[in-house]
Amino acid sequence: MSVVVVVIGVGVCTVTDVKVNAKGFSCAAVAVLSTSLQQISIGSLQKKYSIGSFELLSKTAPFQALSLILLGPFVDYYLNGKFIMSYKMSSGAILFVLLSCLLAVFCNVSQYLCIGRFSAVSFQVLGHMKTVCVLTLGWLLFDSELTLKNIMGMALAVIGMFIYSWAVELEKQSTSKAAHHAKNSLTEEEIRLLKGELVNPPVKDIERNQPKV
Repeated sequence: MSVVVVVIGVGVCTVTDVKVNAKGFSCAAVAVLSTSLQQISIGSLQKKYSIGSFELLSKTAPFQALSLILLGPFVDYYLNGKFIMSYKMSSGAILFVLLSCLLAVFCNVSQYLCIGRFSAVSFQVLGHMKTVCVLTLGWLLFDSELTLKNIMGMALAVIGMFIYSWAVELEKQSTSKAAHHAKNSLTEEEIRLLKGELVNPPVKDIERNQPKV
């Protein structure tokens, strides 16, 4: 429920165009589905094989780069009607492409670290917090317009994040209490065996310890 509150808050403060077409809807659906599967797979693979974030990233990054090289030009042509090779590259464009690649590396590292330490849901909540920080810094540093709708959406998102953190902390406390109780409690079979030993104590064979004449 707290995640729903966060999503509604972020949607209120960021969504400005509600028009939907088939191309945009299909691209958004594929992006959400692929991102969700990737983040869930990251957490499950790290837990299944007990490997670190950097080791998993080094194994999966080549496949991600290869798929982007093979599918990227066709996706660009589907969205823009032009291939990337028809774009005239300048020094400024190359600089920003390299900067984007560098930021993507840091984004992937933080993604693998966060999902390996917490979960995919926690990473999404943290990502929405990033969106709120971007809007706030844009208003503080670049004099971006900040309407009442944006403020209400950001406040709702922050409230949802606090509720999610509180729910996660309660779940951790209940899990630790249950594990501690299970560790200190005896099973029914152990209790039955202990009662049997108290009622019928084992009889020592004294004759075997007597010396032979």
